[in-house]
Amino acid sequence: MKSVSRYLIKKYLRFDKSQPFIAVSAILAFAGVTIGLMVLMVAMAIMNGMMKEFEHKLFAMNYPITIMSYGGKKVDKSDLDLLQERFSELKFSPYIFSQAMIKRGQKFEGGIIFGVHFENEKSVNSVIAEALSDNQTFNEFDILIGHGIKEELLLSEGDKVTIVFMQVDPSGLALMPKMKSFVYKAEFTSGLINYDKAYMFTPLSGLAKRLDYKEGEYDGIHIYSKNPMKDIEALRDTLPAGLAAVGWWQQNGNFFSAFELEKRALFIVLMLIILVASLNIVSSLLMTVMNRRQEIALLLSLGATPNEIKKSFFGVGMVIGCGGIIFGILLGSIALFLLGSFDIVKLPADVYGSSKLPLELSFVDFGLTIIGALVIVALSSWYPAKKATEVDILNTLRNE
Repeated sequence: MKSVSRYLIKKYLRFDKSQPFIAVSAILAFAGVTIGLMVLMVAMAIMNGMMKEFEHKLFAMNYPITIMSYGGKKVDKSDLDLLQERFSELKFSPYIFSQAMIKRGQKFEGGIIFGVHFENEKSVNSVIAEALSDNQTFNEFDILIGHGIKEELLLSEGDKVTIVFMQVDPSGLALMPKMKSFVYKAEFTSGLINYDKAYMFTPLSGLAKRLDYKEGEYDGIHIYSKNPMKDIEALRDTLPAGLAAVGWWQQNGNFFSAFELEKRALFIVLMLIILVASLNIVSSLLMTVMNRRQEIALLLSLGATPNEIKKSFFGVGMVIGCGGIIFGILLGSIALFLLGSFDIVKLPADVYGSSKLPLELSFVDFGLTIIGALVIVALSSWYPAKKATEVDILNTLRNE
């Protein structure tokens, strides 16, 4: 059985001069599967790379875990001491914050100002750590500003800016917003324009004085954890009433849900390329069946089983399709190597957070791609193979 099927597969894969269109259709099917798989691999790698890049940036600027207060309660030093004692493996950075406007001359920019201990903040935020040198010191009213704000206000080191807070001070018969002059000391660049044009950092002690916070009183605590999804549950069991632990993935859940939906939609759309290419396999095999009806009928009359005929045509389709899959994997790997090694595609860093095209093809996506392509090729090969066994032996031999 194997020798008959093997012989027929080799025979039907040869170029037939009398029917060149069949060979052309098979070549188009091979090329279509190859290109479709290559494009799908590259597209999935880019989508994964983009997601990982944004995840890294959001992980830094949103912090793995944030302790927040609600119901009017403030986080105090005793809460911080309790957490540091019970979770010595985690890194903590208490903070206070306020919505504010930054003013220089006639220019205003809105944003959020955080009061932090910079040494603690550097341990939980890699962006801040990169922006500050090891020996750089901040006075009480020095300020670290995002690159976007710095560019808008045309600041140079040592320039003075005025921060207008949302809180107010009583002044005679009117209420005046709190204001304070700060000295621009340095800038940070997260790669995400929404943060670079909104976030500002200053020493906690100075901001606490200006906003009338008591000593040891905070709005929250930034926490760095290598395994935040596990540690957040233990933190929640420890926190007193009035405090809550929020993970970075919860703060950006809609963003990543949209990214996953877009990725799935792209996967389905690109799979349609392979599906369309597989139609050439169907047409090529059906044309072969029609062209070889007399030969098939003769083989069946001489003792070949329908299963042998079916396996032969199914094997032809799988050779064409699997050949395209293997060649597609090879071309896709070469394309990913070239895109990852050379600056063929450059991105605007202020939009995407990186000027280099991020690439990461996960084993899951690669496996789903191969499985999906194999299923499509197998189904495309099965139908013509089934039709080949339905040849009417008597009528075909009598009339043809």
